[in-house]
Amino acid sequence: MTMGFAPVLHSEWIKTRTLRGTAVSLASVFGVTVGVTVLVMATVGRAEADGSEDLLFGAFYAVNFGQVAALSFGTLAFSSEYVHGALRVSLTAVPSRTRFYAAKALVVGVLGSAVGVVTGFTVFLVGQAFLGRYALSLGDPGAVRACVGAGVYLGLMALFAAGLAAVLRSGMAVLSILIPFILIVSFVVGDIATGVAAYFPDRAGQQVLHGDPTGTLGPWAGLAVTAAWAAAALLAGWWCVRRRDA
Repeated sequence: MTMGFAPVLHSEWIKTRTLRGTAVSLASVFGVTVGVTVLVMATVGRAEADGSEDLLFGAFYAVNFGQVAALSFGTLAFSSEYVHGALRVSLTAVPSRTRFYAAKALVVGVLGSAVGVVTGFTVFLVGQAFLGRYALSLGDPGAVRACVGAGVYLGLMALFAAGLAAVLRSGMAVLSILIPFILIVSFVVGDIATGVAAYFPDRAGQQVLHGDPTGTLGPWAGLAVTAAWAAAALLAGWWCVRRRDA
């Protein structure tokens, strides 16, 4: 008898939020982003706001750190299947590899985006509390869009990492590639070739955080580019899970 999708989804839901590594990394998306926001806004927030041309983007500065936790969450959700033969056990319970893969990806995307949206609104409201006369409100143009967009962006980055983890089968390999790329390479290339860098997953997705996005991509078009990166990684991961031995 073939197991339906709902039981598979439920099992992946339980597995993902109860594994220590994934639970900690998911909680870190919120904790790190809010913590960095408080630290930065409480110390140099007003000074930075005084000279900032985009106060809305500055409100989400800490997303640069939170996205590392999101990448870790997506990576661990899939790479944990390749530790001590866990994938063989999972596929014994769910023989349909496509159903197993789709359920895991859906759980990663929903959890990552849900925590991301809560993080986005919290970061915005907490950070603005330190800015006095420079503070923005949710009623300001683009504020709600940026809060929601921050959550979607973090969820997409988690899915991007998850797809690569399914391809490479190693959390260490994925993080050793993605973290330097996001934190270093993207900025270096951005200074040299802004046109190319605009289509990198981080640069494109973070357009949604700008009060007045510049360049060729608007806020939602930028998120669509990040979604395309995530979809490509997930498709490659699905092909590998389908074709390789467990």
